[in-house]
Amino acid sequence: MEPTPTTDGLVWEDSPGPLRRPLLVAAFEGWNDAADAATFAASYLARHGGAERVAHIDPEAHTDFQSRRPQVELVDGVTRAVAWPTSSFWVARFPERDLVVLQGIEPSYRWRSFCRAVLDVYETTGCEMVVTFGALLADVPHTRRVKVTGTATDPELISRLALEPSRYEGPTGIVGVLHDECRAAGIPSVSLWAPVPHYIASPPNPPASAAILDRFARLTGVTLDLSRVQQTVSRWTQQVDQVAADDDDIRGYVERLEARFDEADDETPQWGDELPTGDEIADELEQYLRQLREE
Repeated sequence: MEPTPTTDGLVWEDSPGPLRRPLLVAAFEGWNDAADAATFAASYLARHGGAERVAHIDPEAHTDFQSRRPQVELVDGVTRAVAWPTSSFWVARFPERDLVVLQGIEPSYRWRSFCRAVLDVYETTGCEMVVTFGALLADVPHTRRVKVTGTATDPELISRLALEPSRYEGPTGIVGVLHDECRAAGIPSVSLWAPVPHYIASPPNPPASAAILDRFARLTGVTLDLSRVQQTVSRWTQQVDQVAADDDDIRGYVERLEARFDEADDETPQWGDELPTGDEIADELEQYLRQLREE
């Protein structure tokens, strides 16, 4: 018999067991996920942490199946089965700490109810903080390093980790709503966003995913071997460079973006220049979380 969903659609499949200083990491397909860069980063953490699925959110409560249709699949080449679009929670274990990774789909309905289900998992697994990944289309050249923006809802956490308070006003996605729910519940949360060149919007975008993972590793102290991801980044960049070189219009446009990017770069302190090192940031995070546990 299938487990019965809670009021908010949460279904527990297995006990996560004791976790070591866990963090909840979330990324959502859709509006918050340009070129699938954010969800790729989350799936990387799940795969490389030997993830085990422990829960999911019933799509019946939150999904418009006409805009996000289920898929018919063949099982053993004979039996037809329906695969439903589902947001799933995976436990990934790393030497430094455990992660509860939510690989999700931006809900169509009842966003606050959806967030309650996410925070139920947060509380049940004893997580210390929520970290979300996002990616957005921007006027940036593919030839320059990806500048990940980090922000948090807690002013003290922003100060400790040298993040930036968000100044954005306008439409938001499930990531923005989840962070607001964390703020209201007094739960520390951090959001990491990578820009994706708008002229290469089709997935994948390995540079953006790699930048999110690198920033996450430095923020949390989790050791990630990104060597294979960087190889993929190199191949992807070479392919895009070749396309740009063969088209005068694209090449000229990229050169204008480079000039604008470099001008802004000269005026703005960059991560790692006048800001704390990765080890210092991880130490600050641990000190902040330890202080929260004591309180």
